[in-house]
Amino acid sequence: MHAVKFGLFLPTGDFAQARAAAEWADANRFYSVSINDHFFSPLGSPRTPQLECFATLSAIASVTRHVRLAPAVSAVSFRNPAMLAKIASTLDHLSGGRLILGIGAGWQRNEYDAHGYPYPDNLERIAQLDEAIDVIKAMWTEDEPTLHGKYFTIAKAYNYPRPVQQPHPPIMVGGSGVPILKLVAKKAQMVNLIPPIVNGKDFVQDPSAAVKFTKRVLGEKIARLRDFTQAAGRAADAVELGVMTMVHLSRNQAEADAALAQTAQRMGFADNIAARNSPVLLIGTPAEVRQELRERIEAFGTTYYIVFPTSPESGRLLVEEIMPEFASPAAGSR
Repeated sequence: MHAVKFGLFLPTGDFAQARAAAEWADANRFYSVSINDHFFSPLGSPRTPQLECFATLSAIASVTRHVRLAPAVSAVSFRNPAMLAKIASTLDHLSGGRLILGIGAGWQRNEYDAHGYPYPDNLERIAQLDEAIDVIKAMWTEDEPTLHGKYFTIAKAYNYPRPVQQPHPPIMVGGSGVPILKLVAKKAQMVNLIPPIVNGKDFVQDPSAAVKFTKRVLGEKIARLRDFTQAAGRAADAVELGVMTMVHLSRNQAEADAALAQTAQRMGFADNIAARNSPVLLIGTPAEVRQELRERIEAFGTTYYIVFPTSPESGRLLVEEIMPEFASPAAGSR
């Protein structure tokens, strides 16, 4: 099993806040920091401030030393994959080899329409993602990168300097639908398993998606991924399993229970137990959350947790009372 890792999802609309959070994560032994890749924030309206993903991570690289930089996840539609390969190679150099290339098919229709990007159907966007990964890997590893595909073409697209990490930076694909799982099984090193996106809304905009994404569903998706990975000629555990989760921690049992009840009601869970068991939530006292994490790691093998602490107290308790129990590769790199 892979070592347990914690990544911090950064504020997305204010660079001073994002920088402060990244510096805090770097000082407190997080494995990675992440930001999403959007023109319009999924956390508000189109007028809600939204930083550009790679420019922000490039600036974060200069003020951190240890944390990896993991877009969660970049939309393949927004950049020609040859250009994305160059951007990623440069960020790997700026960070001294700390890039994880998070990438996905894209999903938020309104920003595509507003900025003049075509919005093919889900299967075509996934097919574009599949081919784009081939282009990116060629740009990262081949002397004279050349590929003539259905969607993208490169011809001796020299890419120097190549990435610091060899043979190339890890690729993390976001999603959990069957076509994405098949792609991950063939071509990725990591997966960010999120609830399926339905009708152009993710689980933040449509909490019912999170309600339906139960532990049973997560387990079924992981089992299918492992089958697909073996069918692709790789070890069943070749792909590291990651999830995104909101974390709310309190030492006070009554406060923790109240937060759980409020979240269950707000998101539409049947009851508090269903909310406590949701793969996208970790709510409770430190002892409860430690136990829940142990059970999830044992049952599912999910080892990479990109977290959204709901408050400064939740972040502090995560660092002080949750993370020390679990191995953190960032600590071993110092």
